[in-house]
Amino acid sequence: MSRDKGLDLIEIAPQAQPPVCRIMDYGKYKYEQSRKERGQKAKQKQVEIKGVRIGLGTGKHDLEIRARQAEKFLSKGDKVRVEMILRGREKALLNVAFDKLNEFIKMIPVEVKIEQEIKKQPRGLATVISR
Repeated sequence: MSRDKGLDLIEIAPQAQPPVCRIMDYGKYKYEQSRKERGQKAKQKQVEIKGVRIGLGTGKHDLEIRARQAEKFLSKGDKVRVEMILRGREKALLNVAFDKLNEFIKMIPVEVKIEQEIKKQPRGLATVISR
């Protein structure tokens, strides 16, 4: 029957008794499957990690601006990596840096969830937050 119609005989379920087969154009079937997969990939949103850098001596107004910037990133659905850069002797003041970084996270107007705890990095401290 498939040869008469110029189509392919495709085995759908080989384990069934009797095996289930279908008469169809195999090339067209594969094309439709690839189109479905491409459509599903297009609908997925990639979560990006945006970055906000602050320093130990950063002023209050600048921190407020950075907090609004972080809020904008979070509202778009992205994760935010907050880095506190420490230079020279500032690296000896880790407890002060921890407090300032926690204070900055509290300044962000929206509710945030800490995805990655505050960790010491070679250049300072870093954490990842999300909404």
